[in-house]
Amino acid sequence: MDTTIALVTGATQGIGRETARRLVALGWTVWVGARDLTAGEAVATGLGGDARAVRLDVTDDTSVAEAVRVVDATHGRLDVLVNNAGVSGRVVGPRDTPAADFLPVYGVNVLGPVRVTHAFLPLLDRSAQPRVVMVSSGLGSFGVTTDPGRFESTIAGLAYPSSKAALNMITSQYAKVLEGYQVLAVDPGYTATGLNGFQGYQTVEQGADAVVAAATVGPDAPSGTFRDRSGAVPW
Repeated sequence: MDTTIALVTGATQGIGRETARRLVALGWTVWVGARDLTAGEAVATGLGGDARAVRLDVTDDTSVAEAVRVVDATHGRLDVLVNNAGVSGRVVGPRDTPAADFLPVYGVNVLGPVRVTHAFLPLLDRSAQPRVVMVSSGLGSFGVTTDPGRFESTIAGLAYPSSKAALNMITSQYAKVLEGYQVLAVDPGYTATGLNGFQGYQTVEQGADAVVAAATVGPDAPSGTFRDRSGAVPW
């Protein structure tokens, strides 16, 4: 139990990769979750330390179950799960968004974290301090998106913002019932990644700050919070 075991989904690029890098630098064992195992292995090799790759497609039950089997066979537990994998979907306004546009976005951003969390709960139950980090967005915050002083209030969309709002509620509900857990939502901020065509004003290092902070909270930190790199974010 001396080494912290973490798994980061969608960890081959962007904030996921940077999060994995920084957790490895802490001396943790970090599983790089990747849909393409070859790409995951290349990233794990580049990260050094005790980074390991595992094939994990958050939209596929069989893939997730196999990832659970691999981590269980290797360690018998998981301490930190970072649900980072996400997609933006088509960038169109509400008037031009059909119902079909919700399916791929919700499949990854909402059902993915539920699928992965549900599957890994038996391994997290064996941890002395189980943590689940949900990588959300300020675009999922009613408070942020209705604040004219925030950049997020200038963006109008249906599928992606509502998927992150749903993830926030999922975080809150898990936090209510998972006794002894810390279930935390984080807003990385507007970060230059492939998710937004590298248009963000933050670096991936800055974007990963809130994720790493949540993953490394002390045992007395509260569960069910929503924070960015500067502090609390309104729900």
